[in-house]
Amino acid sequence: MKQVEVQIMGQSYLLGCPEGGEQRLLEAVEKVDTAMCRIRDAGKVKARDRIAVLAALNLAFDVADRATAQPPAPAPARAPAASAPANDPRLAQLLQRLDHVLGDDGRLL
Repeated sequence: MKQVEVQIMGQSYLLGCPEGGEQRLLEAVEKVDTAMCRIRDAGKVKARDRIAVLAALNLAFDVADRATAQPPAPAPARAPAASAPANDPRLAQLLQRLDHVLGDDGRLL
């Protein structure tokens, strides 16, 4: 496993990644750094851990959103599954509650 030193919001991290995975890791670091800096630069959230949580939730929401935007592949026959997370009313309610609790920190998404 190779170790790569990266910077996120001006702080250095030494991360491990499999051989040949450096480019994907650097792309992921860029996305995380951009998301965190955008939240920090908005000036509403100061604590690094809160910025990290908000950035992670925003990135996860983007991934779920993209997954639902793509036409679904035919699923093999199986028992009915729970609804997709992006269509889950419980997820929407949770996001709404988080937005309410965060208050002056700004909208979560």
